[in-house]
Amino acid sequence: MAQIELGLDTFGDITDGPDGQPLHAAQVIRNLIDEAVLADEAGVDFIGVGEHHRADFAVSSPEMVLATIAGRTKRIRLGSAVTVLSSDDPIRVYQRFATLNAASNGRAEVILGRGSFIESFPLFGFDLNKYEELFNEKLDLYAAVLKQESVTWQGATRPPLKNQSVYPKLDAPLTTWIGVGGTPESVMRAAHYGFPMMLAIIGGDPKRFAPYVDLYKRALGEMKKPELPIGVHSHGYIAETDAQAREDLFADYKRMRDKIGAERGWPPFGKAEFEREIEGGSLYVGSPQTVARKIAGTVQALGAARFDMKYSAGPLSHDKMMRCIELYGRKVAPMVREMVG
Repeated sequence: MAQIELGLDTFGDITDGPDGQPLHAAQVIRNLIDEAVLADEAGVDFIGVGEHHRADFAVSSPEMVLATIAGRTKRIRLGSAVTVLSSDDPIRVYQRFATLNAASNGRAEVILGRGSFIESFPLFGFDLNKYEELFNEKLDLYAAVLKQESVTWQGATRPPLKNQSVYPKLDAPLTTWIGVGGTPESVMRAAHYGFPMMLAIIGGDPKRFAPYVDLYKRALGEMKKPELPIGVHSHGYIAETDAQAREDLFADYKRMRDKIGAERGWPPFGKAEFEREIEGGSLYVGSPQTVARKIAGTVQALGAARFDMKYSAGPLSHDKMMRCIELYGRKVAPMVREMVG
């Protein structure tokens, strides 16, 4: 098994400043760039920036933020978490990330998904009733463009293409993952196109995703495709001690969770659920030793090649996130690599 990759994800959550008031989105973006620079210096392998179109997240154009990060970093890989392909143009998605790949000397990645929010559909004039059809067709076109050949393609959601060339051409591979939230259809889609699978595990025991891993591997074998990496994306936070990490995170995580939950009809998030998710679920919260052991357990149980921890959590402060990043890169990552061999 190749060395495990340890990454970080952020959605550019609108954080509170020292006065307890929400920061302007512009300042959040500047802080996010500083966080990525620190991640690079601390030895983190990947930074993922999510795309959202709502007031509680600052980033609507991950590629622009990632391009800025590229100019200030040396080695960290740069990607989306996720790119909402259903409401975008697959050719422009390819072009933007191919450009980022060139500018960063081959460090760009794309994680394509449908996203868990729907604000982009009315914003860009797409019919939410065509949720599945839009993603399926656009993924098919993106996969065709990625082959670096002239594209002839026809579908129902956009005009056809005939012998169209798409530029710029790649001089280094553009790694493309499919974000999977937990449906067999999504797993089979990733296998069909021969893309690595990124599992978004945001609640419950991560081992419950083992059947999806098995399905993915079986499907690749039956389709005569090579073995491909599997990644895991989950929430987490690190402080010097378990108690400090829980104390730092709970109030801010609850604010984020309850805001989204109110829109989706979820009950308020309580301390007991918080503790359960830390002990046996998908919250990776605690000291470096505690978090490293839990990541290693998940990686080994699912055969994952990468683990990406979403370190931002609603209004959680920039200073706390910076300390978390430092501990993740300098302490957690080396311990995980040693534990999984």
